[in-house]
Amino acid sequence: MKIDSGSTAWMLASTALVLLMTPGLAFFYGGMTRAKSVLNMMMMSFVSIVTVSMLWVFYGYSVAFTDNKNDFLNKFIGGFGSLGLHDLVNQATKTDGTGIPSMVFSAFQLTFAIITVALISGAIADRAKFGSWVVFTIAWATLVYFPVAHWVWWDGWLFKMGIEDFAGGTVVHVNAGAAGLALAFVLGKRRGWPKEPMRPHNLGYTLLGVGLLWFGWFGFNAGSELAADGTAGLAFMNTQIATAAAAGAWILVEKLRDGHATTLGCASGAVAGLVAITPACAFVDPWAAIVLGAIVGAVCAYAVGMKYKLGFDDSLDVVGVHLVGGALGAISLGFLANYHYLDHQGQGLLYGSHSFSQLGKQALGPVAVGLYSFIMAWIIGKIIDKTMGFRITEDDEVAGIDLAVHAETAYDLAPSHGGGALAASSLAATAPKVEADA
Repeated sequence: MKIDSGSTAWMLASTALVLLMTPGLAFFYGGMTRAKSVLNMMMMSFVSIVTVSMLWVFYGYSVAFTDNKNDFLNKFIGGFGSLGLHDLVNQATKTDGTGIPSMVFSAFQLTFAIITVALISGAIADRAKFGSWVVFTIAWATLVYFPVAHWVWWDGWLFKMGIEDFAGGTVVHVNAGAAGLALAFVLGKRRGWPKEPMRPHNLGYTLLGVGLLWFGWFGFNAGSELAADGTAGLAFMNTQIATAAAAGAWILVEKLRDGHATTLGCASGAVAGLVAITPACAFVDPWAAIVLGAIVGAVCAYAVGMKYKLGFDDSLDVVGVHLVGGALGAISLGFLANYHYLDHQGQGLLYGSHSFSQLGKQALGPVAVGLYSFIMAWIIGKIIDKTMGFRITEDDEVAGIDLAVHAETAYDLAPSHGGGALAASSLAATAPKVEADA
């Protein structure tokens, strides 16, 4: 099949948009941390680009998006025929009729793997050893993300059951949220949490980050159609309106509950809406996208408070936004899915379905992926903690992880000419003399 130049151009643009989401996440998370931790937080996102990109070429794509010759193993992991992506170099297009070069598809899916790993870091802000985080990204991507992508999006056991996840509500957000919860337990609470205030140090960064995420998410969702067509347009529109509805619902909850709407609430609500519409964006009508966004915005506004009641320190609300929002978005298809948009005849209960079959499948996906990711992340985290240590020392945490781990600070507040007595004497020596009046 010949290359479809229009769809290929859209997919190249979508790939760049999704990659931009990881620096956007770095700003979103970085602004929510304290000033002494912002560089480390941003580095945790950026280094995910480094490690996952290498793994993807070596074996990640092959494990996730190729077939295993053993029928039983193929339910869980792909084959190893595309190691190093050598077979994609001269393979013109995918065989599914989209007209997309296989290498472009691989690059697009790589950006999903990157941001999924980066999302986890928000749950352990301020206290994780950087080297240990690097090791975790390698182990978790290998043992969890790559196989789960195969389960749901290629030819794995969840895919064969008929579970729908258009762009990653289960594969990305439930997966990352469950792993973040596990690591929050492994590393324990930040020193002083929850008694000491740990307010975001730069909400401007956070708003910039959510703007970049929102922008990039159009590639994330509409690009998952793998074509420039009407379905991509539906996913694009649903992404916009669900996000807006969720941001509005979150700040409305804040206003009614606390008496004021906050910029952090608006940003968090937008992300919750983006998360929830991800699995559903191409399968629901626009009115349903608004309903889903409003529900998720309100629910997640309350869900982020669970950590105080349950006693786990999820620093930047990865669990309350991504785990809860992703699960709600996936399950919503059991009610809101319009079968006209589905490849097979699944439909939601609100469209006249008399069977709870699709709802059951949509609930199974987040439960299965969430449990697997939580267990594996906990095991990986414990092994790292017992061998090389996963948490920085208390002294380093108090002093600030940026200075202790990276020997840098985000903000140099000292005068540009130096400080202290030396600077004062230098200024006095160079200052022009003023003659006293006679």
